[in-house]
Amino acid sequence: MEIARVYDADDGSSAARLLIDRLWPRGMSRETLRLDEWIPEVAPSTALRKWFHHEHAKWDKFQERYRAELVGNPEAVERCLVWCRKVPVKLLYSARDREHNQAVVLRQHLVSAMTSGRGTG
Repeated sequence: MEIARVYDADDGSSAARLLIDRLWPRGMSRETLRLDEWIPEVAPSTALRKWFHHEHAKWDKFQERYRAELVGNPEAVERCLVWCRKVPVKLLYSARDREHNQAVVLRQHLVSAMTSGRGTG
């Protein structure tokens, strides 16, 4: 499972392209993104996103809180897992920070769900 910024050049891979941001990325058209699905419900809540504000000092707590949101939102997680079970997946996000963003946490959550056989739990 790959993760990539929506602003990166499309590498032409055959992976399903899932946008996991709650808000549509600035300056991007649907045609440019070539999405297979937009799943805004799997993104961190607006309150959590605003609280984190990409402050590295809050990263550990952000991960903990976002994982709790994911556990509490099995329907949105399942929408991602349906894709993951069928084809390679690329999770797309718009944050500038490539190491401290929701895609990193979501990928870990999805991989864990797939390897443990827990589904959405």
